[in-house]
Amino acid sequence: MIALTDAWLPMLGAIAVGLLIGIERGWTLRTRKDGQRAAGVRTFIVLSIASGIAGLLLSSQLQPVGTAIIGGLGILVAVAYALEARISGQADATSAVAAIATIALGFLAGSGSPEVGVAYAALVTMVLALRTETHRWIAKLDEADLRAAVRYAVIALAVRPFLPDRDIGPLDAWNPQDLWLVVILVTGFSFLGYVADRALGAKHGTVLTAIIGGAYSSTAVTQSLAQRLPDSTSGEAECTGIVLASAVMYVRVVLLVLVLAPSLIIPFTVIMLPALLVTWAAGVWLWRGQDDGERTNLPRNPIALLPALGFLIFVAVAALAARWGLERFGEEGIALMLFLMGSMDVDVAIVTAGGLPEGAVAPWLASIALAGTILANMSVKLGITLVNGGRRSRPAARALALSMLTLFASIAFWWVNSLDF
Repeated sequence: MIALTDAWLPMLGAIAVGLLIGIERGWTLRTRKDGQRAAGVRTFIVLSIASGIAGLLLSSQLQPVGTAIIGGLGILVAVAYALEARISGQADATSAVAAIATIALGFLAGSGSPEVGVAYAALVTMVLALRTETHRWIAKLDEADLRAAVRYAVIALAVRPFLPDRDIGPLDAWNPQDLWLVVILVTGFSFLGYVADRALGAKHGTVLTAIIGGAYSSTAVTQSLAQRLPDSTSGEAECTGIVLASAVMYVRVVLLVLVLAPSLIIPFTVIMLPALLVTWAAGVWLWRGQDDGERTNLPRNPIALLPALGFLIFVAVAALAARWGLERFGEEGIALMLFLMGSMDVDVAIVTAGGLPEGAVAPWLASIALAGTILANMSVKLGITLVNGGRRSRPAARALALSMLTLFASIAFWWVNSLDF
């Protein structure tokens, strides 16, 4: 026996499923005459109620009845839309699939997961409502866009699951799945930049990519933008993006220290502030100096795998060197490990610093050490920019070098003064 108190929430969820999808279908098909629609709002709600009841029966002794209801609803939908196609001469496959989705999500809500059912119903409704925008977007695609999307799908989804998720290689320094994330990041930012440039133009698209990517990995953004420089018309957008990605990185590390190592926030901010301001000023200056009408040549290959693999090898060598330092020098090698790994990902050093016992290291000294890993990271990005971009990378290289000099001067000043906050 099913208690009423146990049934009301799942059934409300099932009704919401039918209401969401039914309203969208009813509005989309509102211009059709009576008799030319197999289902409207009321039909979708009834479908979801019936499938919700079937879900409730699943948890009782009437499971066969619930199964029969779902089977009957499926047959009913198939027959109704087949008759509609014969009468009107139009096969409305979208509404048929939407009806099946309503049955499935109503069943999911009724079987005890109303939140999940309603959430997916909202997603289905959004997809259905974006019909015009989706068709317009697809019409703008060309063969190069499709190839790029397929390549990135293979890189991001089809390769990593088949790689071992364990430490291998010399000194167990490499985890293949973690290393492949480097390739996914670099090619992903390249693809994101390509899409943004197509949609927004070079000046705004590349900058948007840099800012979003810099909040996660400014090093990967630098690699993806620098490898585009040789094919760029002027390189202005790419250089601006490289600098702004590092500017975002400065803000990100200060926020991470605030959250993960709050005892260091005052000395760390004091050390980092000059370089942060200089880098943002340089990035904004480069952005304002761009030609509003500039359109960089879109890359011939938006998913450039070889440069990404080269960057992966670089990261793998750094990981091996860090592990060797730890094995060779013991506790003293921790500093070397943080320095080398921080050159790839400053977040690692910040997380480690936040995990140190309180009072283990003086705050100013720990802040200087963290700033040193960021300086190492900036030097890596400067090298990536120069190696990949050549002469066209000079504006970005000069800005990164200025940022590094500012940070170095700040570190040196506080080191010499040895001020304990």
